[in-house]
Amino acid sequence: MTRFFGPRGWTILTACAAVVFIVFPLLNLIVPPTSAFHLSAFWVTLIGKIMCYAIVAVAMDLIWGYAGILSLGHGLFFALGGYAFGMYLMRQIGADGQYRVNMPDFMVFLDWKEFPWQWWNTEHFWWAALLVLVVPALIAYVFGYFAFRSRVKGVYFSIITQALTFAAMLLFFRNNTGFGGNNGFTDFKRILDIPITTPETRMALFAITGAALIGTLLLARFIVTSRYGRVLAAIRDAEARVMFCGYDTVHYKLFVWTLSAVLCAIAGALYVPQVGIINPSEMSPANSIEIAIWVAVGGRGTLAGPIVGAFLVNGGKSVFTQYFPEFWLYLLGLLFILVTLFLPQGVVGLIERFRKGKAT
Repeated sequence: MTRFFGPRGWTILTACAAVVFIVFPLLNLIVPPTSAFHLSAFWVTLIGKIMCYAIVAVAMDLIWGYAGILSLGHGLFFALGGYAFGMYLMRQIGADGQYRVNMPDFMVFLDWKEFPWQWWNTEHFWWAALLVLVVPALIAYVFGYFAFRSRVKGVYFSIITQALTFAAMLLFFRNNTGFGGNNGFTDFKRILDIPITTPETRMALFAITGAALIGTLLLARFIVTSRYGRVLAAIRDAEARVMFCGYDTVHYKLFVWTLSAVLCAIAGALYVPQVGIINPSEMSPANSIEIAIWVAVGGRGTLAGPIVGAFLVNGGKSVFTQYFPEFWLYLLGLLFILVTLFLPQGVVGLIERFRKGKAT
């Protein structure tokens, strides 16, 4: 157990788990809405959404913080997971749509008579879950195989990942791809034949997302503290030396890259039923850049830092965009510049410095 965290780390993790699995459900389901202590559906959805982002941030930290691979296209894998699960949720609507036909409304509007091939079997939960894992993994593996074999790295790798997600976004905007065009998927009714908007279902999705975040953190911690993780750090710091020592760095980078993509897809699949929509804007290059900012703000190469960064940036975004939405991107850019110049280890690094300063 000490391999993962020290006593202080386990205490913090246990306290967070208690809040997610005990305190929040009690405040949302038991405390009456008239009470000042009631946790509203708005906060349940917002915190659940940010926990999904935190999973993505940890996945990004695995490849950027520990392997030195900066991807600016991870929004693609997040969206693919969302679309894969969104197809199942659209099939769950059944004939309750606007046109009262057992097909998604956008297909009826486009005068489609049958489901396209990519919708095959998507009425089954297990198949959708399989798609969430397999499709992003396959795309990431093929892309990573050719990129890493060709020794594409640094800023060049970042640029082609941006190009990848931008190309996918343009593709999904097209109506004839069968993914709803610019509107995407929305108006979900049920999941596993259970109404999706009931407080109990929302809280169940919230708790599953919390469990997925904790599981992702433990898995990432297991990887970075293993021999494999030490080789990854060595690749980040001096890849040529690692190659001279006889290691095939392509396989190491390919595994963590693919795993990171799958974790993002799982986060996307959890995000869609809670937020209620998925559309091609999730693949925009700006969204992928924002993921890197979460990691930089929290602290790259710390695992806990990206979670802190995801909550700080998205919490600030939720508040700031209510009052000054037109200035949010300027603030985000300024935040990234300030963190890069004055906080290279992020917020968690700053806290660690204060803690060590007090100890001495």
